[in-house]
Amino acid sequence: FFSHYCYCFPPQNMVREVLTINVGQCGIQLGHEIWNEYCWEHHIDAHGNRARNTANDIPLCFFDESDSGKFVPRTLMVDLEPNVIDDIRGPLYHPEFLISGNEDAANCFARGHYTVGRGVIEQVDDRIRKLVDNCDNLQGFMMNHSVGGGTGAGLGALILERLSVNYRKKCKFGCEVYPSPKISTAVVEPYNALLATHWL
Repeated sequence: FFSHYCYCFPPQNMVREVLTINVGQCGIQLGHEIWNEYCWEHHIDAHGNRARNTANDIPLCFFDESDSGKFVPRTLMVDLEPNVIDDIRGPLYHPEFLISGNEDAANCFARGHYTVGRGVIEQVDDRIRKLVDNCDNLQGFMMNHSVGGGTGAGLGALILERLSVNYRKKCKFGCEVYPSPKISTAVVEPYNALLATHWL
């Protein structure tokens, strides 16, 4: 019985990595603030360097340590227009995992899911595959996005659809931002939210 128990469960010190996917303006801004908190908690500066006098716990669940000793977030940032990506671009994030298009979804679920979003989904799939290949024991995915906008709702649902097919046995955790009935930037937000919720 004891030998069977040892083989069934991974060693206690094995890292279970979590990949974060941030989609659309809201998802990227939310994800950027979350990464700032992770860096503060683990004493990592804006360049990925960790303070020398910190504890021995290495944050490899959310960060990947490069050969030079820098900590790089295990994250993918995706938007259909470049402005938000350009705002958060810096030495902390790997540039290969910052994907932006040239035409936004214009607050339309159909454009994010069926037309403009389809143009970047193969690139997104490729980058997710690279992130997964860099993991030893992937635990799952965490996704930040809004379901009121076109990119967060449409492209976010498309990415979730691909994840459910390609990585169906992995956990998926979503931080969805729903539109408010009192504060709205577009009249179609309730429709986007309804269509996106179908894929959650």
